[in-house]
Amino acid sequence: MRRSYYDPVGWPHGDRVIPGTAWSVGDPVVPFGGGPTGGAAPGGAPDPEKKPHRTPPAWKPRREKDAAGHRARVIFAAFLAAILALTAAGAFWNARIPAAEPPFSGREEPGLWGEWQEPSGETLVERYPAGDGTVLMLETAEGELLTPQDIYIKVSPAVVSVRATLRNGQSLGTGVMMSSNGYLITNAHVIESSLRVDVTLSDDSTRQALLVGYDSQTDLAVLKIDGSGLPTARFGDSSALRVGDGVYAIGNPLGEELRGTMTEGIVSAIDRTVAVEGWDMTLVQTTAALNSGNSGGALINQYGQVVGITNMKMMSDYDTIEGLGFAIPTVSAKMVVDQLISRGYVSGRPVLGVTVVNQTGGAEAHAGARIVSVSAGSDAEAQGLRAGDVIVSAQGEPVDTTEDLREIIAQYEAGDAITLEFRRGGEKQAVSVRLMEQALLSR
Repeated sequence: MRRSYYDPVGWPHGDRVIPGTAWSVGDPVVPFGGGPTGGAAPGGAPDPEKKPHRTPPAWKPRREKDAAGHRARVIFAAFLAAILALTAAGAFWNARIPAAEPPFSGREEPGLWGEWQEPSGETLVERYPAGDGTVLMLETAEGELLTPQDIYIKVSPAVVSVRATLRNGQSLGTGVMMSSNGYLITNAHVIESSLRVDVTLSDDSTRQALLVGYDSQTDLAVLKIDGSGLPTARFGDSSALRVGDGVYAIGNPLGEELRGTMTEGIVSAIDRTVAVEGWDMTLVQTTAALNSGNSGGALINQYGQVVGITNMKMMSDYDTIEGLGFAIPTVSAKMVVDQLISRGYVSGRPVLGVTVVNQTGGAEAHAGARIVSVSAGSDAEAQGLRAGDVIVSAQGEPVDTTEDLREIIAQYEAGDAITLEFRRGGEKQAVSVRLMEQALLSR
């Protein structure tokens, strides 16, 4: 992967100071000749001797358009859009923002469509003891609205980089400091399957993080680093948000090289139910730009309070989708974060203890959920279930897909026993299996 970025002359970036200018994060972007306060833009016009720097295309003089030609293009575009709408109906999905990866990380792609994998203890990050009484505090929105520059100055020191070391690569994401003694929040999908996690602070210092706990269903994780007097964010009450409210996202799009990037948008929907990987999540929808690496970052209201943890965006194979990002509201996050800190896991997550995929193989193959692995220590293992078995019913209800099995299990609690019917070598068998607490099985 190429790691060179377009760097137009005259733009402020990083900590580079250009004499005689007063640029800061949050200033509006203007063409050359109009700086943030109406004066000359920093650096003046591009230097033609400095290649490959060039004036951004958006800054070129606008040409007058021929009215007839313009109308023809509009009609053609509308016709093309109608065709695409017919062919691409349903061809989009909701995906958690993938954590950014360094070039040639060797990280494997996700499993096949339809695969549902229960956590199986693969996250081996050293644990931090739970139960020290720390809780996530939510404040009410009070005072005057802040400028974008003030919001960035206020919140960005508490936004950190999260680097998870995997068995065959690395995963890069974002985190938000919630306490001055080192607790921080990120997404579960950033740190899952990791062996070690390191956190880089706004002062460029890096510290190894311990895992307090994570919950795949809500896509939240809490980490702990050593320290005192660390910069922290103020967290606000997401239930006070209204559609149309201005919000800002701060995170590390595409990894550490662009860390501390702030984007602006509005709240475009509240309590949006989004299905991801077999789970329904209730999220805040925003137009603020989110990209790989923003996972675990901050969605901030106009009072400088974090009101969401960014984790998801809409994607499509057939069309361009912009401005459809999502964040976990802080009201939901508080319930999970407090449990993770107090006990290291979220209770009430029943699991069977198997990894299953949709059964395929032609007309002669029976539909069902085929077991590809059984978790050690689970009752499924104790009852003799093994890879290759195809579950065809649970509690008397047919199981044609992995989603069917998940929905049936969700109706019960850890400790309940359910009756499974499965096929093994053409023979149909039945067994009673006791559900287990997901977090306890994963530890």
